[in-house]
Amino acid sequence: MKTQGLHNQLVEWRHDLHMHPQISFEEEYASNKVANLLKDFGIEVHKGIAKTGVVGVLKKGTSNKSIGIRADMDALPIHEINTFSYKSKIENRMHACGHDGHMAILLGAAKVLARKEKQFKGRVRFIFQPAEEGLGGARYM
Repeated sequence: MKTQGLHNQLVEWRHDLHMHPQISFEEEYASNKVANLLKDFGIEVHKGIAKTGVVGVLKKGTSNKSIGIRADMDALPIHEINTFSYKSKIENRMHACGHDGHMAILLGAAKVLARKEKQFKGRVRFIFQPAEEGLGGARYM
């Protein structure tokens, strides 16, 4: 995979997620997008954890060792006043804390690690957590 190609996908995913922000435990758009992309990468997907949370599991080799990598998904109840093309399409909702970027980065890591030529022994769990902004999403996950 060429670096520029991955970069372009990360930007595309981030912009799309930025345009569709949802607050804690309402992250249906992000949850569905993340789950569909992980499935496309060949990663086992578990949805509906803590309502809108998603966990992707990638296993390679024979080891039982495991690592988790986490990103948060929720937006804030803020009206976005930016003028760029990918500003929020949802009134009084905005990814003002970078969670759109967190999700895009974790999706990029999942895509790279899922490639056949990437070899390791063990499991990687890609954890997409809802409700990071004060409602205890981690506890429910």
